[in-house]
Amino acid sequence: MSRIILAPMEGLADNILRDCLTQVGGIDLCVTEFIRVTDQLLPPRVFYRLCPELHAGGKTPAGVPVRIQLLGNHPQALGLNAQRALELGSPGIDLNFGCPAKTVNRSQGGAILLKDPARVGDIVASVRQAIGPDAWLSAKMRLGYEDKSLAIDNAQAIAGAGANELVVHARTKIEGYKPPAHWQWIARIRESIDIPVIANGEVWSQADYVRCQQVSGCDDVMLGRGVVWRPDLARSIRNPDLPDYSWHDLQPLLLVFCQRVAEQVPERFQGARIKQWLALLGRVYPEAAAAFTQIKRLKSLSGIVASLES
Repeated sequence: MSRIILAPMEGLADNILRDCLTQVGGIDLCVTEFIRVTDQLLPPRVFYRLCPELHAGGKTPAGVPVRIQLLGNHPQALGLNAQRALELGSPGIDLNFGCPAKTVNRSQGGAILLKDPARVGDIVASVRQAIGPDAWLSAKMRLGYEDKSLAIDNAQAIAGAGANELVVHARTKIEGYKPPAHWQWIARIRESIDIPVIANGEVWSQADYVRCQQVSGCDDVMLGRGVVWRPDLARSIRNPDLPDYSWHDLQPLLLVFCQRVAEQVPERFQGARIKQWLALLGRVYPEAAAAFTQIKRLKSLSGIVASLES
C-alpha cells in the first residue's frame, strides 16, 4: 500500500501540529524539523526538544511514527548524532539535502550540498557506516541548487552510499516553492536508481496526488504545505468518498491545537504560533481568514481562544 508522509517544515510542523494532523488521519509517517549538526555530538535534550515523541516510542499520540531528520555537512558528526537519535528511539534517520534557507546554505547545509554529489555521497556513506546495515536511512533532496544538471548524479550518490529510500522535492533551491513542481524529473530519478523514491511538491488536492503519482511513477507521496492548509487532505486521499472537512469540523481541532500551544509554548510566543496556522488555514477556509482578522491584534491566549469559540 502506498504511503502518505508528512514533510519536515521548519518552524511549522512541530510536534503540536504533527499531533493534530495525524489525529485527522491518512498520514503514515512524519519527519521532524531538521536538527542542525555541526561537529559535535548533541545532548539528548536537543533531540527531545524537537521530537518529544521519543518519550512515547517515537510515535505521535495517534500512533504515527516520527523519523528524526538531521542537517549538516560533517560526515562523522552526522553519524554520531544518527546513532544517538536511534538510541533515543527514532524509527530511522533522514538526512536533509533540500533546505533552501539562506542561513542554512551559507553554513554549507541543506540544498547547497547538491553542488557536490561526491560530498553528498560521503555524508550518506558515513551515516550508513555509523548506524549499521539494518537501521533505516532516508534522504530528502531537491532537484539541485541553481539548476537540475546534477539531479541524477546526486540521487545516484545517495542510493549508492546506502540510503534505503529517497524523497525528491521536485524543484531546485532557486525555484523555492514557486509552481510548478517538476514531477517528470522525479520519474527520471526513479528510473536511474534502485531504491524507492518518494515524490514531494505541489500536492494540494486528491487530483494533484493522483497526477503526481502518474507523472512521477512513485507510489509514496510526501505532503507539505497542502496538508497544513487543508488538514484533512491525507484523509481525503485515503477516503475520497468522505466529505471534506468544513470549518465546523475543523474548529475542535484548532482548539486542541490552542490547548497544546498553551501547554508547551512560552507565553510570549503563543499568540504568534496560533495566528501562524490560522493564517495558513485562511487560504482554504474563508472562516479562518475572518477569524484571523478578528484575533490578529489580540495578544492573550485566552482572548484568542474566546474569539475562536464564539
